[in-house]
Amino acid sequence: MKKRIKTHTLIGGTLVALVLLLAVVAVVWTPYNPLALDLRGKLQPPSMAHWLGTDEFGRDVVSRAMRGASTSCLVALLTVLVATAAGTVVGVVAGFLRGWTDRVLMALNDTLLAFPGLLLALGVMVIVGANQWGIVLALSMSYAPSVVRVVRGTVLSLREREYVEASRMIGNAEGYTMWRHILPNCVAPVAVLATSMFGWVLLSESALSFLGLGVPPPAPTWGNMLSSARPYMASAVWLCVVPGLCIAFTLLGINLLGESLRDRLDPRTEK
Repeated sequence: MKKRIKTHTLIGGTLVALVLLLAVVAVVWTPYNPLALDLRGKLQPPSMAHWLGTDEFGRDVVSRAMRGASTSCLVALLTVLVATAAGTVVGVVAGFLRGWTDRVLMALNDTLLAFPGLLLALGVMVIVGANQWGIVLALSMSYAPSVVRVVRGTVLSLREREYVEASRMIGNAEGYTMWRHILPNCVAPVAVLATSMFGWVLLSESALSFLGLGVPPPAPTWGNMLSSARPYMASAVWLCVVPGLCIAFTLLGINLLGESLRDRLDPRTEK
């Protein structure tokens, strides 16, 4: 078991680290300007000048893939932070206070859960418009209900523990008890969920961009790169292979890293 965890951690951590490194480097440097047009050099195959070729407007695919990593990772990170923070607060309050507060909050949460995540995000994007902050808002609303469910279930178990009862008996306020004794014990399940959620959000952002509801062109994302490559799948296969592999390897790394994190934090894991 430990050997498997170490292997998953090594492979997953390496893949995720490479993607994040590319995303950070792309903020300050890319081989070419990812937005610069060169119509005389369009649809060039991979070469020494352009390692992964050029697209239909002569833009360097490596540069666009690197800048796409920055955009996609930033959207995924912001979405995970917002969804995790909002879901944790609502889940802790609902699970600890119970009563009508729990019923009202969970009724609203179940209403959001009734919608498929991508469909809910599409509806929000139609209202707020296709832009980076609209994607963060839409995807946060889609994934926060899952965080609420996980945190509430954890809190329902924690609120019956002896140290919580002791906190009540010595006169501590409910808010202090939630902050001091309940919230720290929710970190492990939330951390595992947030790791997996990063991959889900990345895939959803790529799907929205593919459908034309993500970050608007010419800003590159892996999703809109795939969308633009559809007419050239036979004549310029590298245009769809590059962003497709970027998404696939990133999701593989995140899933392996999330699985190893879950095994490390699970007390039932065999030694």
